Amino acid sequence: MKKFLMFLFVSSFIFGADAKFSIEKGGDARKSVAIIEANDSLNQFRGDSFYSILLADMKISGHFIPSKKKLSGDFHSSVIPADLKSYQYILKYKVTNESGLSLYVALYNSSNGNVVFKKSYSMNVASKYPFLAHKAISDINDALNLETIEWINRYVIFSRYTAPRKSEIVLADYTLNYQKTIIQGGLNLFPKWGDKDQQSFYYTSFSGKLPTLYRLNIYTGKKDMIATSPGMLVCSDVSKNSEKILATMAPEGQPDIYEINVMNGAKKRITDFGGIDVGGRYVDDESRVVFVSNRLGYANIFKQSLSGSSVVPLISRGKNNNQCDAFEDKIVYASRETSSASSGNTFNLYLANSNGGNIYPLTGSGENQYPRFSTDGKVILFVKNSNNSSQIGYINLETKQSELFSLSGKKVQSIDW
Repeated sequence: MKKFLMFLFVSSFIFGADAKFSIEKGGDARKSVAIIEANDSLNQFRGDSFYSILLADMKISGHFIPSKKKLSGDFHSSVIPADLKSYQYILKYKVTNESGLSLYVALYNSSNGNVVFKKSYSMNVASKYPFLAHKAISDINDALNLETIEWINRYVIFSRYTAPRKSEIVLADYTLNYQKTIIQGGLNLFPKWGDKDQQSFYYTSFSGKLPTLYRLNIYTGKKDMIATSPGMLVCSDVSKNSEKILATMAPEGQPDIYEINVMNGAKKRITDFGGIDVGGRYVDDESRVVFVSNRLGYANIFKQSLSGSSVVPLISRGKNNNQCDAFEDKIVYASRETSSASSGNTFNLYLANSNGGNIYPLTGSGENQYPRFSTDGKVILFVKNSNNSSQIGYINLETKQSELFSLSGKKVQSIDW
């Protein structure tokens, strides 16, 4: 089992990632925004935390150039200070303890003082305050008719090690300012969202005699046992209608890709190879799968039809392409490019089409792993590990922005969003 775990997810890497994307000079269409916090905003949110989240949302969107420092002022005043006239917009916000926790935002056109957008948001759980910020910025983005950034409102789910053969599964917002442990005790790994609405997720428990795949509803707490298998059992992808999943299973000793109908429990073996086939992802309108295999004597990305025929290698460069994800006709994969006993490995992320063509580098140095497409395919999440801790990174493929957020000494085992 340990060999499969290492090959499949390489959970002990030391990462270092430098995204290659940057905003191109010339023709910059981003909107300049001055951010003003209300003088009477709730004291506990008057530090830099809430402001930093708004700042991160604006930056990663690639649509805004926010002010470099937080300003303070009267939330209700529509007067635009003379020194802020150079900005296109003025964003004012106030956090109060009304209705549990409330956020009030107002966006002004600085040239004429007109209100462009105004709205209030409330929630009962104060710890989830980052989602108030995310929702406000995504709504402002929509109000300005910019390309959607709805993905910032989604949960990230990940597992992290806490002790030998111990782990926990955590829900978080994308900036990691909100974190809630939902499974702890034992060894529970490989969380994978079970639907686009993020109501349930799959995970594998290694605490019993056999690896067991469960599906847990995060709202009702209902837990269903989906399958068990000797050696290895991991859910790697979910069909669009959520009725089928791709799983890596090893009932005969070596791992292969299976498709499981979660409605009736029927299992269909997709790959049949005497070596290692792992990490299957639906591609080409779910008519085929891409996966990692050692068929060439080293880890590489392959594609195969669901009928089990026409297995073809996708990537011709690199001798260790050990992880991949897919979205429609695109794939993103991790490739090991250097190895050093003293300084660790170098893994970079690459974007390609589902036939292995049009390869484009996303990172230029460091060790970057666990690439995951957003549900709209426009943003890629990845993990950067260093000195037994992790950072979560994002690359916006359209606006060419990237951001990293720290997990403060914790190490990620697997992640999804």
